[in-house]
Amino acid sequence: MRLAQPLEVEDWVVQSMPDASPVKWHLAHTTWFFERFVLRPLGVPPVAEAYDYLFNSYYESVGSRHPRARRGMLTRPTAAEIVDYRSAVDGRLADLEGSPRLAEIAEALELGKNHEEQHQELLLTDVKHLFGANPLSPAYRAGLAPAARGEPLPLAWHRFGGGLTSIGHGGSSFAFDNERPRHEVFVAPFELASRLVTCGEYLAFIEDGGYARPELWLSDGWAWVNAENQRAPAYWDLDARTVFTLGGRRDLVPSEPVCHVTLYEADAYARWAGARLPREAEWEVAAERSGAGAKDGPHAATEGAFVEDEAFHPRAARQGAGVVQLFGDAWEWTASAYAPYPGFEPLPGAFGEYNGKFMVSQMVLRGGSCATPRDHVRATYRNFFPPSAAWQFTGIRLAKDIA
Repeated sequence: MRLAQPLEVEDWVVQSMPDASPVKWHLAHTTWFFERFVLRPLGVPPVAEAYDYLFNSYYESVGSRHPRARRGMLTRPTAAEIVDYRSAVDGRLADLEGSPRLAEIAEALELGKNHEEQHQELLLTDVKHLFGANPLSPAYRAGLAPAARGEPLPLAWHRFGGGLTSIGHGGSSFAFDNERPRHEVFVAPFELASRLVTCGEYLAFIEDGGYARPELWLSDGWAWVNAENQRAPAYWDLDARTVFTLGGRRDLVPSEPVCHVTLYEADAYARWAGARLPREAEWEVAAERSGAGAKDGPHAATEGAFVEDEAFHPRAARQGAGVVQLFGDAWEWTASAYAPYPGFEPLPGAFGEYNGKFMVSQMVLRGGSCATPRDHVRATYRNFFPPSAAWQFTGIRLAKDIA
């Protein structure tokens, strides 16, 4: 609700593309999740039976649902009715405090909290896509701190030894099912860049004809470049050297991390730079060895901006030894396809639909972004999107093989 507060009611309803959802729908769906999976198993009746159809996302096992691409057609229930719905469900959840039945729904309650954190990020990125399509370039929040200018932190390469190691979540703390089980993998020695690729570095790729050189692109990526007539990352105005942000349109800052790039763009840039994208096992090894363990989450020495910082845009890398910006600022594309770990078992019931059924035609991203809640990510966290996705805060970190 706090993230929705700067918006006008007109902003709550519109859906800018099939992959994005209206603000109103995010608020209703996260409320529905608690109502459907926490309250209903305890026998609490729904606020409105029709909401079970309107605000189900993709849980086929609990019933049919309104088509995703038509969520913006739902002018009713009104925004005010959704606020009342949320308040009613919040009240029913609060009534459970101290109940001996809390143990029955503890896992669903924790999953609901993490699910809500995912939608906090989606709400912001979907609003950005909506506002970015508006010729007025409206600001989600006016008066955001201007970007810090100056020379970027020099890029350095850090070596990591290879061998047999373990990745994945193996502790008792919360993790999504796709992070489990912890298992052994072989990782060859590799090098990882000390920070994310900057806008200035990416601009050099563009000026060197990066979008016109087929030898740099994956086959699907080259087809995408030509079909979309793509010549720069999403939200860039290459002629004016500006970028659209949640604070409105502003000058491109060379030291800031480039973001809103597709996997295709990230991979092409890496080839141009004489490097490659990291594999997800390499990224996780680097994160754990850099002081951010699977149990501890982001470590101060490795993190960037998160949603709590309210920058709502990636920040230039700060001074620091070793590998920085591993967490926050921008999601980092990896070269790894989203697939189940050996021994993967989806959660029972409807929760088994949460991750496993999407394990095809997607690529893994790691680390979180400036729109991610700080306590939501950890070294084992696996995000995933199709290679053409760019409306999330997606960036680039480089890796290299060691001969």
